[in-house]
Amino acid sequence: MSTTPSVADQVAATQPSRTRTAQLSHISGFWSVAVAFLTLMAFGTVPTPLWPLYQARDHFGATTVTVAFAVMVVGAAASFLALGHLSDRMGRRRIIAPALVVGIVAAVVLAASPSLTGLIIGRLLTGVAVGLMAATSTAYLSDLYRQAHPDRPASPTPALVASVANLGGLALGPVVAGALTQWVRGPLSTSYLVFAVAMTVLLFLVLLSPETVDRTMRTQDRPDRFRLRAGQRVAFGTAGVIGFFAFAVMGLFSSLGAILVRGQLGITSQFVVGLALFASFGSSAVTQIALGRLSQRPLLVTGTVMFPVGLALTAVSLYHPALSLFFVAAILAGGGAGLLFKGAVTQTAIAAEPASRAGVLAVFFVIAYLGMGLPSIAFSVIIRHVPLAPTMIGFAIALSVGAAAAVITTIRADGRRPGRANS
Repeated sequence: MSTTPSVADQVAATQPSRTRTAQLSHISGFWSVAVAFLTLMAFGTVPTPLWPLYQARDHFGATTVTVAFAVMVVGAAASFLALGHLSDRMGRRRIIAPALVVGIVAAVVLAASPSLTGLIIGRLLTGVAVGLMAATSTAYLSDLYRQAHPDRPASPTPALVASVANLGGLALGPVVAGALTQWVRGPLSTSYLVFAVAMTVLLFLVLLSPETVDRTMRTQDRPDRFRLRAGQRVAFGTAGVIGFFAFAVMGLFSSLGAILVRGQLGITSQFVVGLALFASFGSSAVTQIALGRLSQRPLLVTGTVMFPVGLALTAVSLYHPALSLFFVAAILAGGGAGLLFKGAVTQTAIAAEPASRAGVLAVFFVIAYLGMGLPSIAFSVIIRHVPLAPTMIGFAIALSVGAAAAVITTIRADGRRPGRANS
């Protein structure tokens, strides 16, 4: 293994002492970035319990709701592809701060202009913010933690915190929005304004966090936009497929979950609707915390088992409507998706050259966010012509088989890799 210090390890020596004294410590920066990541991801799912309110006010159907949701995915994918790699060259903080600024602007647009046009523009800006944040913060957390704890180079903590912040944020958005909608006036504006204030506070904390990328490198020494370690193409490819199918479940619950709970189960309380969706995303985060220290192979196998069971129970809950059954289904499906997602993120980080980590993670997130958008759009179009329950069964089978095939390919490729320990 090379003993040459990484770019992140060398940056402390390049920072002027007067700048360091005005900054947070690396570990304080680590937690500030983690909370900022969680908050922006939560902001991305704020509209989830609000979709029935938009639907009732503007009289549009499930397909329009899904398209409005998917606009965020378009913005995120474009942002990942065009900008996701820039932090490897410009610095992590210089990308995360604009992500929060764009998120604040999106919140103001959504709060001030609750029309369909305002919703589309706000969701597009949200996607751009998420695209800037997700890959960069995942790499930034890794850099900050390793500089704070140089004696723990192989610690799983950064990847675990990044995954929990990502999926935990997706869980937090619906329950906060549901509570505010239930008990506070202005349901289509209050939630956005609350998150705008939170992101403003976090912006200042991020600006005080230490930079971990040396921006003084000569142009010819700068890292490639996308570079994998030798022999890691299959690992990266299967990680992308796993992320695609894991996020497809998140997309279904985010775009149509509230409509399913309200329409199929007859639940009218916005807080309960948000809580039902929190069950799926929250279980993703909790399961990662509880089982996140499993090695890679048992982690993926456990997720592969939970994933189809949860999806099957979701289909059953449509034939036998019961909120308790939907909760159990959401918890199992979300927990399985969370474990698969964590395994995929870890696999992607390992496959990337350290200096190109943000760029590689950006491509991974493009694939994952396409999974969040495309299957949900297809689902909403199909249910216009085919009954909901059979469509859900087909959806569950397709996602389960796809995820299982990707995991089996990963395990087989890992077993053939020379010198690779059981993981």
